[in-house]
Amino acid sequence: MAYDLEEQEQLDELRAFWNKYGNFIMTVITVVMVAVAAWRGWGWWEMRQSGQAAQVYDQLRKAADGRDLAKVKEFAGVIFSDFKGTPYAQMAALVAARAYFDADDLKAAKAPLQWAIDNGPDEEFRNAARLRLAGILLDEKAYDAGLKVLDTAVTTGPFAGLYADRRGDLLVAMGKTEEARKAYNSALELLGSASPLYRIVKIKADSLGGTGS
Repeated sequence: MAYDLEEQEQLDELRAFWNKYGNFIMTVITVVMVAVAAWRGWGWWEMRQSGQAAQVYDQLRKAADGRDLAKVKEFAGVIFSDFKGTPYAQMAALVAARAYFDADDLKAAKAPLQWAIDNGPDEEFRNAARLRLAGILLDEKAYDAGLKVLDTAVTTGPFAGLYADRRGDLLVAMGKTEEARKAYNSALELLGSASPLYRIVKIKADSLGGTGS
């Protein structure tokens, strides 16, 4: 095919441009294509991981319901090692801890709760784990350790009042009546009178001579 002078000049410019920038353009295109493929692959991988984790979590829950602690340990271990990046890992920690607690194995119950505190990406789950761990430490009479677990500042949200209430329990057990009264009164303010726990906390505060709110 013959080209006129203007077309030939345009072709020469195009060839010069491609010779100068062609490798760079192809590199950019390749990187973008790889990124898109990786993103799609990651989405597929996440879905696959979540599906597998859900199956193991279901087995864990059934083992907990059946009080089969050997299976609880097995399935919880699988989730913590293979699926720790999924939401099921945090849920598994709470389920496993409850199973051990119900079996009066407080030492074993603390391990998955600590795992959730250290590794859980969701703050609500971490708060729940801290609250349960502090309760176990209260049962073990490890009061200072229980208060240390609750040192994390939670000043707003549904767990703030629960933290204050648990601090009150620990302080009462330590014989620190005045500090416990303040903790319970703080819990009353944070929970609000509409909370189903309000009356219980108020009874505890009143028993210490507190007026509540």
